[in-house]
Amino acid sequence: MRKSEIRRLVDAAKAVCSRAYAPYSGFRVGAAVLTSGGDIYTGCNIENASYSMTMCAERAAMFNAVTNGHHDIIAIAVYTDTAAPIPPCGACRQVIHELGRGATVIMACPSERIDIKREDDLLPNGFTEDNLGKTVP
Repeated sequence: MRKSEIRRLVDAAKAVCSRAYAPYSGFRVGAAVLTSGGDIYTGCNIENASYSMTMCAERAAMFNAVTNGHHDIIAIAVYTDTAAPIPPCGACRQVIHELGRGATVIMACPSERIDIKREDDLLPNGFTEDNLGKTVP
């Protein structure tokens, strides 16, 4: 990925981070996904008093892209207001693996430090449709 694409994606994730609804943890996260056509879709984390119903920013952004007809996610940026970049949680890694196979995962924070990994480095041997004995249409 070009530096300009990375910056554009991180800026989108940072902007949406401020919209996070995190009254319980105070842990705000913004995410932005890039499709192969250059479209960007964003999402932020949305907490709920019954924690299990919380939605992570990464999944919100990916589901936003899919809702808008995109199944071609090539990159995702995750922005957290922390001292160091934070990787996606396990649930988000699985969804990235499903919807963005081989995608670039960009993790950023206010210090301007950016960590970049491939999706399969974060979730090696992830669960796929092959494990179900099915193919996705």
